[in-house]
Amino acid sequence: MKRNYWPTLAWQTLEPATLRIDADNLSVLDSKIPSEYSDIKGIVVVRNGYIAYEKYGHGYGPEDTYHVASVTKSIISALIGIAIDSGYIQHVDQKVLDFFPEIAQKADPQQKREITIRHLLTMTTPYPFEDWHEPLDQLCMQSDWVKYTLDLMGEGGSLGAFKYSTAGVHLLSAIITRSTGKSARAFANEHLFKPIGMNEIPDYNMSSFGFDDLFGKDVRGWVKDPAGNSTGGWGLTLSPRDMARFGFLYLNRGTWDNQPIVSGEWIDQSTAMNSNHYGYLWWLRDEDGVSAYSAVGDGGNIICCIPKKDLVVAIASTFTVNPRDRWTLIKDCIIPAVME
Repeated sequence: MKRNYWPTLAWQTLEPATLRIDADNLSVLDSKIPSEYSDIKGIVVVRNGYIAYEKYGHGYGPEDTYHVASVTKSIISALIGIAIDSGYIQHVDQKVLDFFPEIAQKADPQQKREITIRHLLTMTTPYPFEDWHEPLDQLCMQSDWVKYTLDLMGEGGSLGAFKYSTAGVHLLSAIITRSTGKSARAFANEHLFKPIGMNEIPDYNMSSFGFDDLFGKDVRGWVKDPAGNSTGGWGLTLSPRDMARFGFLYLNRGTWDNQPIVSGEWIDQSTAMNSNHYGYLWWLRDEDGVSAYSAVGDGGNIICCIPKKDLVVAIASTFTVNPRDRWTLIKDCIIPAVME
């Protein structure tokens, strides 16, 4: 699709009607968000490459950054794709233990040896915990997060069955570092963030590893583990406009202003529907004739991409337990406003 401009330096805003959006329908957000989604700090709606709607609350503004929690996972997915495109990683079916020879020599059982990057990307790696009951608190108390996770990987369960694991994505961050010689943060700044105009993420000196440092009020930049690996499953701070830039890159199949950033094939594979409704660290949805893929973070953070409508919705939120489903807001208030 030919674009009139690219938001590398700055986003441009157009009136909704110019973008074939019903402004009256969209204005429902003005009352709906404060009354029913008051934990939303910032929302950016992009259609045809222009901002059609943007609002902030709680004293935040366009340049403020937010901890986007598991949205970080979808960034890691893109970085794996870039590392494969660049030859740092052979392919998606490369064995995980190829990158950790010190563990591979002692690996037992055999199932551990069979686990690939694809298994980590698709959350189909076995672990000895029940689904959705991952002991992240145990991970965060370790001096070596990577060894701890590798020790758990392949223990219990069956290879290929869906089991959501945040620690598994941390292994992907470590694989990026082992293959490129750079932290995921540094690699992202150079190969992803800077080329598309996202703010570069500064190194954040982690002096301690308590809850507030890792998840809470003290999160800055991109959190890292005690060994200096950028957290793979959470810990990145982004502005809603930069969240939208990332979604817009995917909407354009990885090309930005005629420059390939991520291969289109990688994005197609990452977002191809399957029985788990989960691609390469992207949640997939096909509902009422609308196909979407989303980077979703705990507490109500989301980058939702709807290719057929040339639409990206980025939402950053104050962390609350069991927030209202953002898809409901998008489905009820934003998609109906888009005119064909």
